Amino acid sequence: MSLIKDYRIKPDSQINLKDYNPSDTGPFKDKNEAVEDVEADRQKLIVLQERLYAEKRRSLLIVLQGMDTSGKDGTITHVMSGVNPQGVQVTGFGPPSPEELAHDYLWRVHQAVPSRGHLGIFNRSHYEDVLVVRVHQLVPEKVWRARYQQINDFERQLNESGTTILKFFLHISKDEQKKRLQDRLDDATKNWKFNIGDLAERKLWDDYQQAYEDALGKCSTDDAPWHIVPANRKWYRNYLIMRTIVETLEKMNPQYPPPPPDLGKVVIED
Repeated sequence: MSLIKDYRIKPDSQINLKDYNPSDTGPFKDKNEAVEDVEADRQKLIVLQERLYAEKRRSLLIVLQGMDTSGKDGTITHVMSGVNPQGVQVTGFGPPSPEELAHDYLWRVHQAVPSRGHLGIFNRSHYEDVLVVRVHQLVPEKVWRARYQQINDFERQLNESGTTILKFFLHISKDEQKKRLQDRLDDATKNWKFNIGDLAERKLWDDYQQAYEDALGKCSTDDAPWHIVPANRKWYRNYLIMRTIVETLEKMNPQYPPPPPDLGKVVIED
């Protein structure tokens, strides 16, 4: 079942997030209907990721973006369950450090790009520099507007160097965000996740939606496509992202390297 095309954004698209249902569950009525497909894809991902790691010729970069509580951490936990951790690199991008601010905005990102054989995950990414930076007016408009093309050029260079890129926007509704924030307040085991600053960001919801619409439309390319993932239903979010990763790795078709010559003549002594 190929669902990628239904959620992939075409290059140079005009995006209105209100046209996308964050509660969509595709061909499934509920979580139970997807259980077998999820497990089948999980087994495929384990094998494909091992082959990618063994081949050590190419890499896969997964970019996760979304509003607070959209499930970036949860996606990583569930989708990567069972894969070889040696072949996975996860990088979270918070506010830049003084050292990072002393360089261009892509400097810290380039250092985190997965090495050959690895599957890399960005929890937030270089897109913060056309999202947070734009919404909070941290740089002049002419500066952040120029970054769309700079990002496209950067991602094209990575693609041409052997890094396949998949980008996922985890699309939740404002009502769903409120429920998840409230859950973090009500559940003592989730209190540590609650950040009072999220409430201030929530007041800027419409500004962020517009910023995302521009970033998704201007920076979805053949080299690095964006996907709008319905994320109100966590199980479908996880299923769809895993399915997309599996289909992409199947197209990449990584192979185990050939064995050393004369391996059949090797004798292991007692």
